[in-house]
Amino acid sequence: MEEKSAPHVLIFPFPAQGHINQMLKLAELLCLSSIQVTFLNTHHNHKRLLQFTDIRSRFARFPGLFRLESISDGAPDDHPRPSGFTFDFSKLFNMNSIMSPDLRNLLLSNTNTTPVTCVICDGIMTFAIDVAKEFGIQTIAFRTTSTSYFWALFCLPKLIQSGHIPFPVDADMDESVLTVPGMEGFFFRRRDAPSFFNVKEVTNPALQFFVNETFNSSKASALILNTVEDLEKPFLSQIRPNHFQNVYTLGPLHSLLNNLRIATTNGRDQIDFASSNHNGLWEQDRSCLTWLDSQPLKSVVYVSFGSIAVLTKSQLVEFWYGLVNSGYPFLWVKRSGGEYSGEDENIPEELREGVRKRGCIVGWAPQEEVLAHRAVGGFLTHSGWNSTLESLVAGVPMICWPHQVDQQMNSRVVGELWKIGVDMKERCDRSTVEKMVRDVMGGARREEIMRSVAEIGDVAKKAVRPAGSSYMNFEALVQDLKSGCQENC
Repeated sequence: MEEKSAPHVLIFPFPAQGHINQMLKLAELLCLSSIQVTFLNTHHNHKRLLQFTDIRSRFARFPGLFRLESISDGAPDDHPRPSGFTFDFSKLFNMNSIMSPDLRNLLLSNTNTTPVTCVICDGIMTFAIDVAKEFGIQTIAFRTTSTSYFWALFCLPKLIQSGHIPFPVDADMDESVLTVPGMEGFFFRRRDAPSFFNVKEVTNPALQFFVNETFNSSKASALILNTVEDLEKPFLSQIRPNHFQNVYTLGPLHSLLNNLRIATTNGRDQIDFASSNHNGLWEQDRSCLTWLDSQPLKSVVYVSFGSIAVLTKSQLVEFWYGLVNSGYPFLWVKRSGGEYSGEDENIPEELREGVRKRGCIVGWAPQEEVLAHRAVGGFLTHSGWNSTLESLVAGVPMICWPHQVDQQMNSRVVGELWKIGVDMKERCDRSTVEKMVRDVMGGARREEIMRSVAEIGDVAKKAVRPAGSSYMNFEALVQDLKSGCQENC
């Protein structure tokens, strides 16, 4: 009888922080389960991870199980990454030709380690599926977005056929979209659609890129989603029979990882683990945790617009006024290296004074720890999926200002379906910001929102405990990988 190879998984994320963050967590989960992992990054992001995180020392706990590799992204070293590169579509469209040869060479030269038995690639890096199949290697697609957004992409042909896409000139953005099965349970409007659905032509390059990658990802034998089965069941029930029979829902991944870390160490080193969750491309400023220690319980508004969003000077000033005028202390992540178009010159002195009195601004923060801090009572967020899940688990209500891609749908789910926050959408005038901050932090709606936060958070926490859906799905994934990824993955 032929002996099966030991499992060796190549994990290949899309070159953006939110994607790298989730897939590094999956890598650590697999290492905790004694599965060998090679983590493949672009040269640029590889250097930043080594510079700003403890990735080497963290994974040193798994001798012989974890290896870092990198390949070129095709951009010159002085390209204004990471925020600019991620949605430079001329680069996105050429990822296949740029990265496929290097990926192929890596798999060919993989002679000093156990052969790769499964490639887990980002769901918008589907050229990796084709390359893996050349070598007879099984593949799993990992979509790092919400399931509702992922399902909406599959529905695009029907939306075009029904006339919803492209949006008509002067369309009523609050008109409901009734042709997406599974979304009948909440009021899904045009303004809640993915940002690139709002196009003039269906041939729009951005629209075509994401939709093509979505359908191409179905060529993988299985799908991983960072979500909770019971929270996105209507959308999962559509994806499984139509596109993927085998779907591993493993979310919230950060919470599942924290639970397994504790379980495998019998509770030791929990404090060290808390500071080891940083998988980012910027240096964290941990001084904000000391500042939070000095603030009253549930009094602080945490503000972060993620790793990609770029605000105009006008938007910056309006948010700033709204926060100062709300009267609540605020911790604002004002991203180093380009979150705002333009310098902070000519900022009114009253705004700077507002920061001195009850604010704290940092370049990057340890977000999981911030959201779990006793002083944080609300989160003004761009509604990225990582941020949404982290806030949900921490029990912190959200004020959603979505920026792009899946964030419009995420914010609608938060505000309308789960009712664990408010959806500000494209509005960011100072009076709206002030009102929504006050509503979430201490207004009449807070009690109702906090009840929903507790209920939804409890569902997520149960999913990652032993016998929970995400816990059991992860065990099934590990078993499938150890059995050679035959049939199911």
